[in-house]
Amino acid sequence: MYLIREVLSCNPGKVRPMVEKFKAMSTTLKEMGQKPFRVLTDMSGEPFWTVVAEMEIASIDEFLELQQKLMANESVRKLMAGYHDLVKSGRREIFQIEG
Repeated sequence: MYLIREVLSCNPGKVRPMVEKFKAMSTTLKEMGQKPFRVLTDMSGEPFWTVVAEMEIASIDEFLELQQKLMANESVRKLMAGYHDLVKSGRREIFQIEG
């Protein structure tokens, strides 16, 4: 099992719109039979305005397949249009769950 984290550093004032995008995408994930994102925002830290979307998935191959399906989904593409205007930078973290 793997934990995948999308870690985004948002522009000031843009955390809430990014959170709403991840919550809406969680609805699509549920419809596809996947667990929804767990969405987190920073309370303090470096840098400010950080949004994290976490998901657990059985394998990296399953994650890559899911990613392709999401990007092929017209509603997801519309939802995520313009998200680059909300973020300064981002990264993906992939952890193997050991226990």
